Amino acid sequence: MIDRKTLMSRHNPVYVHTKTGEPLSVGNGAFCVTVDFTGLQSFPQSRFPLCAMSDWGWHRYPSAPKDDSALRKTRYHAYGRDVAYATDREGQEELFKALRQNAHRFNLARISLEADATGYEDYAGIRQELSLWEGIIASSFAIRGEPVRAHTFVHPEEDTFCVRVESRLLKRDEGKLRIRLAFPYGVHKKSGGDFANSSAHTTAVSITESGLIIRRLMDETRYAVAVRTGKNTESCFDGFHTVVFTGNGDAIELSFRFAPDENISLPEEFERSKQRCIAFWETYWNEGAAIDFGGSTDLRAQELERRIVLSQYLSAIQCRGYLPPAETGLTCNSWYGKFHLEMHYWHCGYFALWNRGKELEKSLSYYLKILPVARRIAAEQGYKGARWPKMCDPSGYNTPSSIAVLLVWQQPHPIMLAELCYRCSRSEEFLRRYRDAVVESAEFMASFLHIQADGSAVLGPPVIPAQERHDPRQVLNPGFEVEYFRWGLRQANVWLSRLGEPPRPEFEAMSRGLSKPPAHEGVYVAHANCPQTFTEPVFHTDHPSMLAMLGMLPGNGIDREIMSRTLRRTLEVWDRESLWGWDFPLMAMTAARLNMPEDAVNLLLMDTPKNTYLANGHNPQADRDDLPLYLPGNGALLLAAGMMSAGWDDAPAGLGFPADPRWRVQREGFLPYI
Repeated sequence: MIDRKTLMSRHNPVYVHTKTGEPLSVGNGAFCVTVDFTGLQSFPQSRFPLCAMSDWGWHRYPSAPKDDSALRKTRYHAYGRDVAYATDREGQEELFKALRQNAHRFNLARISLEADATGYEDYAGIRQELSLWEGIIASSFAIRGEPVRAHTFVHPEEDTFCVRVESRLLKRDEGKLRIRLAFPYGVHKKSGGDFANSSAHTTAVSITESGLIIRRLMDETRYAVAVRTGKNTESCFDGFHTVVFTGNGDAIELSFRFAPDENISLPEEFERSKQRCIAFWETYWNEGAAIDFGGSTDLRAQELERRIVLSQYLSAIQCRGYLPPAETGLTCNSWYGKFHLEMHYWHCGYFALWNRGKELEKSLSYYLKILPVARRIAAEQGYKGARWPKMCDPSGYNTPSSIAVLLVWQQPHPIMLAELCYRCSRSEEFLRRYRDAVVESAEFMASFLHIQADGSAVLGPPVIPAQERHDPRQVLNPGFEVEYFRWGLRQANVWLSRLGEPPRPEFEAMSRGLSKPPAHEGVYVAHANCPQTFTEPVFHTDHPSMLAMLGMLPGNGIDREIMSRTLRRTLEVWDRESLWGWDFPLMAMTAARLNMPEDAVNLLLMDTPKNTYLANGHNPQADRDDLPLYLPGNGALLLAAGMMSAGWDDAPAGLGFPADPRWRVQREGFLPYI
């Protein structure tokens, strides 16, 4: 049995300097706070903003359009009829931009330590450690020789950030140390907040016996903060958007509870919340699956274990909500805080393999919520069933884009994610609950395909494949999408059969009618009109998605020899710097299915900028300023590790790791992949 406390604790991030550039976060899966070396948000950064963000924290500018009814759409020819897509911004730039920027997630507040010190040079003796086992950050330092200690964490069940600061500098006669709560105006930018725009929002403060109730109004967005203050604590509101807390003792305890409901109540006392936090994380880590490489002498095993452990934590604190995660989660804004549904699989699919199906089902339920919107999208384009958006906010409406609205590989995701989740419980109630989402996903896929005169079915044009390097008017039968549609159509019939319903003949007919994935000169290529996939540089960049046909997918009907050559060819010619964080696990999954465990491990750890994992576990996308972290990379790593640990249908467990005495692999609790 794996000693999970030891496993987690040996990867606690520990910092002994100020300018880490790799800040730590605490959260509960739907609310997250990122802090600097002080344990608070005392030194805001530009590349890696220090935010407090939540699943419910969304804002729209007052001038933002309510819908896209005024947007001119471009008509694409699709086998005898035209289909309208919102792809062209020319002549409607402001409307196009406004629809993309709204709604956006925003920074709820900044909670910082104020001292009579001006910069990093006034701080010494830095030591900060994140206890993964407890979910608590302990920070200690000295300000001009005076010791300061801080403990920070997030309540596991409430959106409450708790902090305890200890120092002689807190005493009133010293007056050199304070805690500051400041509110910004919500913006679409990476930081999520504008602290200079004080006139566009209002803050109202009410004093209670044990703290404060703060009500915020920002255009049509309302939310509240309830602050529980400990003994010997005073507060001062500046009348605008800042509250300063001071003490008259050696410690201050503050708990900040955020909620969209103005009828908010004060949070629990600090110590009670702390015990709840510790109890939650101990239970969380003792449940689900675990993998331990302790005792391995191969240095790759040590680094892989570190990445796996930290990725679990990062996913747990910001990818367990009822919305699919954004690519930068709840750390900061990417693409205005909107989420990309084609990434939902990479973010959250791993939960099922790690025996945490309940965590996956939370965000899976989003498809049920937006099913009416998906039906409307399909109907407006002349298709049956439900067409899922690509880039969206909680409303489910598509964001205009020259690329996003033409992608289709998110379409089978609800079927895939529902299947993975079902395998965790084998519940008939679950089958019935997701029946419509599964079946209507397949109805759209069957309707989207075109039947040719010879009876065969083709996918596209117009379509943009996962490898976003192709003219949508030229793309025909992209291999990955073809196989994913085929799998999804057949799986929808399996779902119906489990419920005692007759299978849909059109699903089976379409899956049979789809052609084999296109190949050229002994390797699989991007799509049927791109034989030059491996010869023209522009086409061997971005995602090598043809590899997903045997890896992410079970590869029924895929020629293993051709796929082996395709993987080798990809490793020879592909532009590695253009790969994304989830591409490395994707390739590792292909290698694992091909019984190439050494290659699978090397792919997970490939030394290239977008496959870097920082000391805090984040996977930045090279020097891209908009992506200082990239959670699809972390989720994909966990998915590949789970698959390599548990195997897949009709395959033994453990095929993914080298059969080498330098590797000692303990694993427990995993469920097989498809």
